[in-house]
Amino acid sequence: MTRMGQQFGPDFTFLGVPMCDLDDPSSYADAAVVILGAPFDGGTSHRPGARFGPMAIRMQDYLPHDGSRPSLALRTDGLVELGVKDAGDVEMYSGDIERALATLEAAVEKVTRAGAIPVVLGGDHSIAFPDAKGVANVLGHGRVSMIHFDAHADTGDIEFGSLWGHGQPMRRLIESGALRGDRFLQIGLRGYWPEPETLDWMAGQQMRSYEMTEIVHRGLGECLTEAFTIATDECEGVFLSVDIDVCDPGHAPGTGTPEPGGLSARELLDAVRRICLELPVVGVDVVEVSPPYDHADITAALANRVVLEALSAIARKRRDERDGTSWDPALPLLADRIPGED
Repeated sequence: MTRMGQQFGPDFTFLGVPMCDLDDPSSYADAAVVILGAPFDGGTSHRPGARFGPMAIRMQDYLPHDGSRPSLALRTDGLVELGVKDAGDVEMYSGDIERALATLEAAVEKVTRAGAIPVVLGGDHSIAFPDAKGVANVLGHGRVSMIHFDAHADTGDIEFGSLWGHGQPMRRLIESGALRGDRFLQIGLRGYWPEPETLDWMAGQQMRSYEMTEIVHRGLGECLTEAFTIATDECEGVFLSVDIDVCDPGHAPGTGTPEPGGLSARELLDAVRRICLELPVVGVDVVEVSPPYDHADITAALANRVVLEALSAIARKRRDERDGTSWDPALPLLADRIPGED
């Protein structure tokens, strides 16, 4: 079930957007996007605290929480143009991971069946299983690809005696048949896990993983272009999963398993913008923000902007498709406002 508000802390919505009730379809009938909180960290293997991530992501902005955020770059207001609603938090007891994940899957499926894009605020990365599966249950198993930003592959098998945890959701998604291994794109991997046996399993599933050395050598843009071609082959929709630890800990210290040497905040935001401008995104989650380990709210602020960048780009894509326009990234900021300027 979801609650009208947050599981932890005071009740407020993402930057002041209207609240909705998942049990009342009329309350989000006009929403192109519905935000869900997944306050769960029962799948963590190291530092906990991600259960407080949804609250931190919702609140971390120095501007008024008035439900409006015009994008300087994209000339669109994603919150307003998409009619974004916030359904509050799914109740997720961290002591019962299977029940918690099943509850989230049902909520995501309900949003997708209503024709809206679910944007899920995590929570640890174990929630990616119900998030992506909930979407695929509606759009078709094997018909949704995944673009996964992360320092870690999250393809472990049994960890701490359990099939469920934040290091295993991608394996469980592929094993379930909800997502295809050969339409699974991972960006930003680095460090010293997983072990060779797990890499062999990933290769057997034909997963495509872009380790940071390859990204630095080829360039992030070229890697994304290649990934887009794979993601849209025989798939009608793309699920975007962003583990905030894909960024270097200097840009995102508040996370459970930090790994040095990752993307910059700028690179992540640019990549998310491009994905949501160019691809048919059908679901998004942003995970592994752990406020107790954050410093000066750096990580929560970045996660907030990841969500906003995705929403702004989705709104711009829809506007351009509707009006036959196109966004020009080289257009000077005021060129469309000064009379007589081209």
